[in-house]
Amino acid sequence: MIAALMPNYNRADLAFERGEGAWLWTADGRRFLDFGAGIATSSLGHGHPGLTRAIAEQAARVMHVSNLYRVPQAEELARRLVEATFADSVFFCNSGAEANEGMVKMMRKTMSETGRGERYRFICFEGAFHGRTLAMLAATGNAKYLSGYGPECAGFDHVPFNNLNAVRAAITGETAGIIVEPIQGEGGIRPAQLQFLQGLRAACDEYGLLLGLDEIQCGMGRTGKLFAHQWAGITPDVMSVAKGIGGGFPLGAVLATEAVARHMLPGTHGTTFGGNPLACTAGNAVLDVMLAPGFLDSVARKGQRLWDELAAVVREFPDVFEEVRGAGLMLGLKCAVPAGDVNNALMAEGMLAVTAGENVLRLVPPLVITDEDITQGLEIIRRAARRCRPSAAKVAAQ
Repeated sequence: MIAALMPNYNRADLAFERGEGAWLWTADGRRFLDFGAGIATSSLGHGHPGLTRAIAEQAARVMHVSNLYRVPQAEELARRLVEATFADSVFFCNSGAEANEGMVKMMRKTMSETGRGERYRFICFEGAFHGRTLAMLAATGNAKYLSGYGPECAGFDHVPFNNLNAVRAAITGETAGIIVEPIQGEGGIRPAQLQFLQGLRAACDEYGLLLGLDEIQCGMGRTGKLFAHQWAGITPDVMSVAKGIGGGFPLGAVLATEAVARHMLPGTHGTTFGGNPLACTAGNAVLDVMLAPGFLDSVARKGQRLWDELAAVVREFPDVFEEVRGAGLMLGLKCAVPAGDVNNALMAEGMLAVTAGENVLRLVPPLVITDEDITQGLEIIRRAARRCRPSAAKVAAQ
């Protein structure tokens, strides 16, 4: 008989009852160091006092009223995001996939409203992940995810990542824009080269295209800047955000320039739950922390320390790990053995991580992780690596 909870996830047999900072505890008292952060979502860790207090106080007042009325919490969060970014206007939704859907609609709407309605196609990249809706499956282009869902949604062309020549060759009279993750998360913690991002901006300017950035996983402070594209010194026309923006509370957003946002008039797009008082209170509490002096610098410093020490782990265990990837606190270990085996070994040693494409182990801890947490995490990774050495496997088999 099928379980009451639909079986579309392969869940680990762990159930957590509480958390504090970068740590989680199960009901039976086991403690785990969380280097997964709910897939890069629990940006302020677990039980953050400012975030939890803000949510509790707002929940006691009003949680939801709909977008038929003004939502002061959304107005405040939008104002702060505009002040901190390239954007002139913000649309709030509930998730990353919904944010990407909104971004695509806004880009197509801009083309239509400026007399270029034939431009509806998007250049996307091999190894991308943009979400699980039907359109975002097509934007992702992964055959495994597309299987069984009928014809693909039209309008998405895929080229190799970090290959500007392939991008330029793919531009046609039907191309509306380019959609890219500054760091591919699910694809294996693959950063876009800074010159590549700069080249995409230049190509969009040259051909009259729109540049859309998917910063759902790499944004909101994860790389040591508020958004990852800032390292390249470019600005997009539109950008999708989610995951860390709510610190674990469901919240997504589309940030856009006035040239894009001005076409989104009443009736052009909407959402029931998006931008409600409770979600935007969470978003404002997260920004309180992220925009505080020194916070992003601390993320960059801790990320550099973790990178340097993971590089030493790679040198120590070349039969288990091949290289370190990523930026800030969005790092990956390319594995020489199955990444799933390493992940299981980490779990046995008391750490949570996430696998990704290209046989990569994804390490995306809360941004509030301490130096002592990092030290303990490195010790756990070394213990797990010893378990996973091919020689250790042979001994165990004997």
